[in-house]
Amino acid sequence: MTTDAFNMIWLSPWLGGAIVVVAATLIALAYHARRVMARRLAVAEAEIIALVGRNQALLASEARYRSLAEVRSEFILRYDGDRRITYANEAFAKLMGYEREDLKGAPLSMVIKEIAPSGHGAARSERIEAELETAQGMRWIAWDETAIETSRGPEWQLIGRDETDRLISERALEEGRRKAEAANVAKSRFLATVSHEVRTPLNGILGMADLLGETQLDPEQATYVRAIRTSGDVLLSLIDEILDFSKIEAGKMELTRAPFNLRALVESVVELLAPRAQGKDVEIAAYIAEDVPVRIMGDADRLRQVLMNLAGNAVKFTDRGGVGIRAELAGEGRLRISVLDTGTGIPASRLQDIFGEFEQVDEPSGRRQGGTGLGLAISRRIAEGMNGTISVESVLGKGSTFSVDLPLEAAPETDPADAIERPDLAGQRILIAADSPFEAPFLAAQLTAAGGSLTVLGAEEQAISAMAEGVDIAIIDYALGDERARRLAAAARKAGAWRTIILLSPFERRDIGLPSAAGFDVFLIKPVRSRSLFQQIDGWVSGEPVQHQNALAAERMVAGLQTTGQTARVLLAEDNEINALLTLKALEHFGAKVDWARDGRRALGFAKGMLAGRMPAYDLALLDVRMPEMDGLEVVRQIRALEVGGDSEKRLPIVMLTANAFTEDRQAALSAGADGFLAKPLDRAKLKAWLPARQQREVM
Repeated sequence: MTTDAFNMIWLSPWLGGAIVVVAATLIALAYHARRVMARRLAVAEAEIIALVGRNQALLASEARYRSLAEVRSEFILRYDGDRRITYANEAFAKLMGYEREDLKGAPLSMVIKEIAPSGHGAARSERIEAELETAQGMRWIAWDETAIETSRGPEWQLIGRDETDRLISERALEEGRRKAEAANVAKSRFLATVSHEVRTPLNGILGMADLLGETQLDPEQATYVRAIRTSGDVLLSLIDEILDFSKIEAGKMELTRAPFNLRALVESVVELLAPRAQGKDVEIAAYIAEDVPVRIMGDADRLRQVLMNLAGNAVKFTDRGGVGIRAELAGEGRLRISVLDTGTGIPASRLQDIFGEFEQVDEPSGRRQGGTGLGLAISRRIAEGMNGTISVESVLGKGSTFSVDLPLEAAPETDPADAIERPDLAGQRILIAADSPFEAPFLAAQLTAAGGSLTVLGAEEQAISAMAEGVDIAIIDYALGDERARRLAAAARKAGAWRTIILLSPFERRDIGLPSAAGFDVFLIKPVRSRSLFQQIDGWVSGEPVQHQNALAAERMVAGLQTTGQTARVLLAEDNEINALLTLKALEHFGAKVDWARDGRRALGFAKGMLAGRMPAYDLALLDVRMPEMDGLEVVRQIRALEVGGDSEKRLPIVMLTANAFTEDRQAALSAGADGFLAKPLDRAKLKAWLPARQQREVM
């Protein structure tokens, strides 16, 4: 620059100021840029330090985890998105027989083939079970798989436990259970077979005892025959209990569902047990509350079995007083049937165990009374199978109450034959003279529901005093004593009673002679059926006396079964000669003519001859289920096949005979085409019911 130019610059004030401003600005910008750069460097440095710290922490954490993984007993394995192993702990490497370094980077399928590919980027936790071929043999490993984040990116971790020993134990238990079930089935089959083989000679023993009892015997001989019959009945009962329990244990108990008359069932139970109870001077009675439906849905046979067990035990352990069966509602949709007794009672310490298998109230009592101790256990199982419960309350020395609570469902249709016409007893003064814990109050409850005004007294003096105030109907229990009963009847007539009724057991019926001679208008046989009670009273209320329906039954209980005097033709198929002889003699005793076939094929031949018109028609065929050549069920099927398309009047009534008295045996017989089923040893009354002389037949 020349001196002139320099001078010119300095000589220009404006230009000099501009230069100063520009220089200052440049200096300021440089300073600001330096500060910004310093701050950014500080932030970057902090971030780098943080990242380094995080990385160090992650590496430290992973190192700690790896150290922990090495000392754990579980098998730990990791693999990446390419399904290659990134980590395996020492336990897994040892299990597989590899060095850890050999596993790293190896494909997962080299050690585990069953695990499906994982979804990348999806966090999940899953349980996987796989069988591995290890250095120790085949082992069953349960894996827990989890998606995790590592310093290398997303991976999947497997933590496994050896479940082989547990599975072996479970399989052993399952195999044991299967074998136990098979053993139960085999046991049931064995017992069923043994039952048939035992029942066959037992049928002969009991049948021959019956035949012998019908001959001319002196008192000592008659006692021996009764002992044979009683012992045989006890043995038969024990066989039935053991078979029932074995079926229940094997899970073979089958329950049917059909409408039945509850009142008739309960009353039939007390009638069946009445001879045993009355033989001990113990009363037995039944009561069904008025609001209980007459016909209900359920398994009548199994319910009867429960009540027979409970009431039978009550009779067995009651030496004074009585036994009662009461049916009533127990809330909405529930039925309660209680069996009450005034027997020995059960100690409180035994109430919890009384329904166990082979349990008895006490060992000396069990030995004295007999029995297997299975009756209550069977009853409990049946009640539970019906979705019900069974319970007991007892006071030692005073008696017990067993209650069966069941779901209640009224049958959709009623049967007119079930209806009981109850007379209107409004205004009728009724006195029951009886010292009984159940029969008298049960009768009073029924008569009160019909409108009667009831008084129940057990003492003679009190009863006579009450009669003096007026009585219309007097019901007097002969159990008070012959002389007392006669005096009470006379007092009732003197007080203006227009009807006197005496309550009698079948055995007392023989002692009193003609009821009219003792001052009574009519008698009722104990235990009293509701229908009989109301029919007798209704007849007199309406002025039309009716024949007592139980009179004939009572006479037959005293005198025994009589011959029908009618000739019926019966085909009997039975391979056992003793059983055949017993059945043949019973049928001949009833006036029947019998053709005996020794096996199923011969029986079919007889039937074919009848159907072809070459032989006279049979009124009944009795076929044993188990026979040589051809069993009874096959004989039935072939007879029914021959009858198809033929004259319907030639349809042969067929009843199966078997020692296997199970429900499925009955169903098998009916399904094959049989009309009925009789269990051995044969009940002669049930056998007689199938002969043509009986107007109304029942499937037994």
